[in-house]
Amino acid sequence: MRNIALHDRNSAMQSPVPTLSHSLHALAAILSKAEAHCEKRNIDPSALLSARLFPDMFTFTRNVQVACDTAKGAAARLSQTEIPSHEDVETTFAELHARIQKTLDFMKSIPEAAFEGAEDRTVTLKMRAGDIQFIGSQYLSSFVTPQFYFHMTTAYNILRHNGVEIGKRDFLGKPE
Repeated sequence: MRNIALHDRNSAMQSPVPTLSHSLHALAAILSKAEAHCEKRNIDPSALLSARLFPDMFTFTRNVQVACDTAKGAAARLSQTEIPSHEDVETTFAELHARIQKTLDFMKSIPEAAFEGAEDRTVTLKMRAGDIQFIGSQYLSSFVTPQFYFHMTTAYNILRHNGVEIGKRDFLGKPE
């Protein structure tokens, strides 16, 4: 088992839910634009849903699934809540919207108080190469954030590469 070094443990960690939820709402809006793009241009939606940037990379659909899994996993692990299981069976835009909504609903169900002390909690991830242990603050900053935004960005880039008219404002989402 590998341990990830700590960084500043002196400040209390905020719940990751607002930030991750904001970005998942932006992802849902991007999905809607992709769906409209397909309808307007008479494109089979499966062309975008199965698109990837390179043959050995995940599809658009898989990137949405992983972004959702990362968000719900972070919220659950940091609040010491059981992670809900979502099968990876989505094949339509509607099903991806439902996946995002299930993730948002789960994260919203966790009370803010459940995150108290999360910065110092031990988080263990079961990986193919072996377990990795983090302290909560390090898990959020060194694993969740890059993992989540990698898949958000890749999903965005797949759609943009395929002509969906989206831009940086779409990725950033509406200000709250």
